[in-house]
Amino acid sequence: MNYNKWSENVIVVDVDFVDRVAFDLTVNFERMLGRRIPQADMARWLECVALDGGLREGDHETSVVLIHDKDKQRLQNFAPSQYDEELAGKAFKSTLGEFIINTVPVEAITTKEDMVVDTMMFVARQEGVKRIMVVPDDRQPEIFEHIRRSLQQVDDDKRITVFAMQPLPGGNYRQEILGYSLMSALGIRGEELKGRG
Repeated sequence: MNYNKWSENVIVVDVDFVDRVAFDLTVNFERMLGRRIPQADMARWLECVALDGGLREGDHETSVVLIHDKDKQRLQNFAPSQYDEELAGKAFKSTLGEFIINTVPVEAITTKEDMVVDTMMFVARQEGVKRIMVVPDDRQPEIFEHIRRSLQQVDDDKRITVFAMQPLPGGNYRQEILGYSLMSALGIRGEELKGRG
C-alpha cells in the first residue's frame, strides 16, 4: 500500500468473506420472507459500515480497501461487482461525503488474514487517519486474537471498529454486528422481520 495521503476514515474489508455472508443472508431471508432478495448495493453497504463506525453526515472522505483473492475478478452477491472495471479507483458521494474505493488482490507471499491485519496496522500508523473500520473473516477465530494483540500498539485517539457476525472477545476496539449493514444493503427492512422469529 503506497498511498501518499490517506483519508481520515478508512474501511478495510475481506470482501470475499463479506460476499459469502451476503449469499448466506440472501438464501436465508428469501426462504423466510418468501420473496427474491436483490444483490447487495455496495455503496449502501459502505455507507452503513461508515455509520456503524461512527461517521455522521458531513463533507468527509473515506478510503475503502477491498481485499480479495487474486483469482477472483468479481463479487457474486453485490452490485457493482467487477473489481477492475467497476470498483477499483472509483468513488461515490453521499450525505457522509466521498468514498474512494481501492481493490487489492492478495499475492502468494501472504494470506488474506495477514493482509487485512497488516493493512489495518499500516493505516493505524498514518497520522491523518482518525477512524478505521475493519471487516475480517470471522470464521477464522485466530484473526481476532491477532487483531486484538496488534491494536494494543495503537494510540487511543484512533477510533477502531471491528465488524463480525457474532460478538467478539474484548479488545482495544469497538464492535459492530456485520449482518445489520448487509441486511440494509440487501433491502431487508426491520418491519418485514417482526413476528417472524
